[in-house]
Amino acid sequence: MFVILRVLKSLNMWDVNINRFFWCSEMGTTGIVRQAHIQARSSSTTTSSVRKKTRGRLPIPPLRHTLDRYLASLEPFLLEDETHGGMTFSSAYALRKKWANEFESGIGHVLQERLVALDKVSPYNWLDDNFWIDKAYLEWRDPLLVNSNWWLAFNEDPLIPRSALSGETNNNRAGTTFWQLRRAAWLMHRMLQFKDNAFETAKASEASSAGAWMMESIEKIFNICRIPESFCDTLSELPPLSTRSARSILLMIHDWCYSVVVYHPPDPENPKAPLKLLSPGEIEARLRAVVLDVEARLAHGEKAFPVGALSADERDYWARNLRYLLALSPKNRRSHQAIQHAIMGLSLEHTTHIIPPSLRHLHQRSSSQMSLDSHLHTIRGTTQNFSNRFFDKTFTLIVDPSTRAGAAGEHSPVDALVPSIVAEYGVVESVDAEAFKLPATNRSQADEPSWERLDWVADKNLWKESRAAANRATKVLENSDDSVLWFEKYGTDWIKGMGNYKFSPDGFIQMAMQLAWYRTRGEFTATYETVLTRMFKHGRTETLRTFSRECRLWVLSMVNPQATDSERFNLLREAVASHSRRTREAMTGRGIDRHLLGLQLLLRPLNGESAALFEDELFERSSQWKLSTSGLSAGLLFKGTGFGAAYEDGYGINYLAAPDRFKFGIEAKFSSSLTSVQLFKDAIVAALEDMHLLCQQIVEQDLASRSISYL
Repeated sequence: MFVILRVLKSLNMWDVNINRFFWCSEMGTTGIVRQAHIQARSSSTTTSSVRKKTRGRLPIPPLRHTLDRYLASLEPFLLEDETHGGMTFSSAYALRKKWANEFESGIGHVLQERLVALDKVSPYNWLDDNFWIDKAYLEWRDPLLVNSNWWLAFNEDPLIPRSALSGETNNNRAGTTFWQLRRAAWLMHRMLQFKDNAFETAKASEASSAGAWMMESIEKIFNICRIPESFCDTLSELPPLSTRSARSILLMIHDWCYSVVVYHPPDPENPKAPLKLLSPGEIEARLRAVVLDVEARLAHGEKAFPVGALSADERDYWARNLRYLLALSPKNRRSHQAIQHAIMGLSLEHTTHIIPPSLRHLHQRSSSQMSLDSHLHTIRGTTQNFSNRFFDKTFTLIVDPSTRAGAAGEHSPVDALVPSIVAEYGVVESVDAEAFKLPATNRSQADEPSWERLDWVADKNLWKESRAAANRATKVLENSDDSVLWFEKYGTDWIKGMGNYKFSPDGFIQMAMQLAWYRTRGEFTATYETVLTRMFKHGRTETLRTFSRECRLWVLSMVNPQATDSERFNLLREAVASHSRRTREAMTGRGIDRHLLGLQLLLRPLNGESAALFEDELFERSSQWKLSTSGLSAGLLFKGTGFGAAYEDGYGINYLAAPDRFKFGIEAKFSSSLTSVQLFKDAIVAALEDMHLLCQQIVEQDLASRSISYL
């Protein structure tokens, strides 16, 4: 048994965090071979061989490089310890340097050689082929609900009548509305169109490095599902795409599951031709047919077995219940396989969620803010709708009766930036009424059922387990303090346009969050930011440690009344410059946390191997990401995003940086007396305003001095 870094998601949407430490048995050869087999299998489905030409292999950084940068990342913690009466910085640093040097010349050298050898036999790279997906996601046992799944709220469609935005309709069916189904069909068609266009583009011509990364990632969004298993989950295998279930979506409504075909059958005269996507009107007609079936079932007093609630549960509970469910009836096995193979999910809500007045004192937000957060909570999951989701699906579109829409997803196959790109393509064009004119149905369509029920056989034990799972899910949701902050006083254009002063918008925003944290907590914390390593084949993410020596000095200057504006500004420039330099290192394969993880996982404690470097309490403390952050995009078509905090007393923050505004999705836990989303939102606003004022004053002083010099 030995301590390893536990890795958790933060979305780029929302992307991966190295999280808390936990105990795990040593990874053996079987695990490595299994991962290599998965990668080799996935490579056989690749649609473009050009990836190998355009993208390099994720490097293994030199050991000394990683150790030096790791030591540098410890400096602000050691300085803080000294300030609060701990060991002197020089003594504490000398001790860590001694351990690093001993590691380099001893067991670290052996581990580095093992990692190099492992990389040589890995299809793509040492990290993704062998460790990452298990350690970051699949071994994690907490519920996917809030803790791991990301969520994304879309803007309203401006072409939908305003009356529809309040859920008004003259043909309400089973709680759904006309425009709800129309928007769902439109968004579904647009997103699948993006997938098809991307595949065809990759086949037709050589893709750029970015294009290859996009294709590689899109292949992992659709027709895939996470499968719960004891101790470590797995991912479903890609089905033959011509099969009926692989041409269908999973539709959930009133907790019932349906398989709805959205692609025409293969052309018998040209079976290798691309599958043809149904028109928006055809998809809409099939959704309406399912709604009529649901309405009839409700009228007859039927009640759905809430399999979605089971999927929201702790992973070992869900694994045990799924095994029982599949053994109970062949019908259950067929339904679960259809869900695994389905292209993506669509959850149609039958109510429009509004945060109840009785809970508003917990949130302390205005009516407009409550409306925004109600939409966000609808997508994240509420105590009323969580059983209307299958949380193991990688990508699920969600639409409620007032046409509010968004997406949520399971994070392990792909980093969330990619599904956000797919979603943005879906939202960028408004509903086109002409697209809903139904074409004549050909015979091949008529011979195939357009939808089918995915029902479940459940006994008393499973109904009892579903109620217990629902109770646990309710507690998770009731403990989730989740909100969106729209900061509209300035955006990235202002940051990048400050005369001769060069600021990275991302670094600027990160410093604002550091200042907000310190002002609300009176101390610093290890901070995670996601950096994509997409320039490499099967690259995923690297950790950027935002809390640095330069960051600490700047934050302390901002709370020191003796510091001058000039001193504060220069320290801010140094902090942002340091952040930008380390961002470049991380994205080019020169980060430290993934490398340290790989080395640690190759340690053999059962053979008596150990390393003082890994046993140091500061090794753990410097990667306790109580401030877990991830930037996404400009997000012009999104209201907000979110993912869960990594620690009970921390924050999960996803932000959208646009030219004229910033949007922060912030999640924390009500159970912690140390956190408050509203308090932290106020602190971020104050930090951004103070930074704006500071920079404006320095720029004006600079302009004034130049004017005097000119005169």
